[in-house]
Amino acid sequence: MSINTAARLAVVLTAGAVLFASALVWAQSWPEKPVRIIVPFGPGGGTDIQARVLTTFFHEQTGQTFVIENRTGASGLIGAEIAANSPPDGYTILFSTATLTVNTTLYGSRMKTDPVKDLAPISWLTSTPLVLVSHPSVPAKSVQELVALAKHRPGFLNSGINVPGSTSHLSAEMLKQMADIEAVLVPYKGGGPAITALMSGEIDYLFATGPVASAARNTGRVRLLAVTTAKPASAFPDLPTMNTFYPGFESDNWYAMWFPAGTPKPIVDSMHALIVKALQTERVRAFMVKEGLDPVASTPEELAAQMKREIAKYAEVIRKGNIKLQ
Repeated sequence: MSINTAARLAVVLTAGAVLFASALVWAQSWPEKPVRIIVPFGPGGGTDIQARVLTTFFHEQTGQTFVIENRTGASGLIGAEIAANSPPDGYTILFSTATLTVNTTLYGSRMKTDPVKDLAPISWLTSTPLVLVSHPSVPAKSVQELVALAKHRPGFLNSGINVPGSTSHLSAEMLKQMADIEAVLVPYKGGGPAITALMSGEIDYLFATGPVASAARNTGRVRLLAVTTAKPASAFPDLPTMNTFYPGFESDNWYAMWFPAGTPKPIVDSMHALIVKALQTERVRAFMVKEGLDPVASTPEELAAQMKREIAKYAEVIRKGNIKLQ
């Protein structure tokens, strides 16, 4: 090795050591000012209510304020873009849902943010199923019977969907594709209007979000058939999973947190440790379970892998169903 080469290598190694040491010091002192958590949906929704419980815990642990900003619009994309374009200094966090993986394909070139490249995964926090529910007048008491009825009378049954492009919509499409059935998909403006339509008999079945299905369960005006998570859901222990009947049928309404890409790893690790501690705390866990949520607390690497799997899965469903934005 020449003297010049050795000198350049020494400079590079020294600079790397300085940067690493600086990142460690930064992480040890983080957070030194308020941290904003961008929730790309309105107040009172599933993401927002979790954020309010978690920010209280984060404040208790760090002594620093974690401020929620509800930045709604474009199925969560506006908030995601704000987070991705923020400085990667550990003071902006995106708290969003599985809809981000649907939007990647559904919005295509209209998306200004690539969630895989522009966001740094922190943790997949919680998981909640969609629940296949039907109106009691539908003569089917199981997934098999519902599919048999749909095959016997093609196009006779209609399925509500929460909003076009939602995981409720994609789940209804997955059932059509995997079970090879015909059904009319009826869009609504949210989970509330959709479950109201189901209970009134306006639609025959619906993939409802876990909290909505749980609230409707005791009315006597819905029949719960199955959950869409890979494993049985703690809020619905008596219900089978859809992948029991159709392997690969999974549609998890999961929630996760990201920093902007480029955030120093020691800060990502510090935030991840805070999340793990929160979800191990009885008070926080009890709240999540009451809301029909199963705590996960994945590693950043596990969340990154989940993102890639979900994007590919929903892209195929969207392609096969020829789903387009109106």
